[in-house]
Amino acid sequence: MQAFQKELSLFEKQDAQVLGVSSDTTATHQEFAREHGLTFPLLADEKGTVQKLYGAGRATFVIDKAGIIRHIQRGFPDTGKLLAQITKLQQEAQI
Repeated sequence: MQAFQKELSLFEKQDAQVLGVSSDTTATHQEFAREHGLTFPLLADEKGTVQKLYGAGRATFVIDKAGIIRHIQRGFPDTGKLLAQITKLQQEAQI
């Protein structure tokens, strides 16, 4: 999460929105965001609905404005690779 915060302005320049989703509670998210200086939204998926829908554990998704998943990165995020993928998709006019 901190990697996304560090590069947040680069994602915003790409017209990309960063969201964090986990099964933690809203209160836990608020405390985590405060402790780590996160300014992007953290969403509480306490029942695991989103995790089940996307088949995701620790994963990062690039989703276009139409809601189509264009790229999946499993494991810890590599923000440089994600930014490059967003640029590539924008050049291909897919997002």
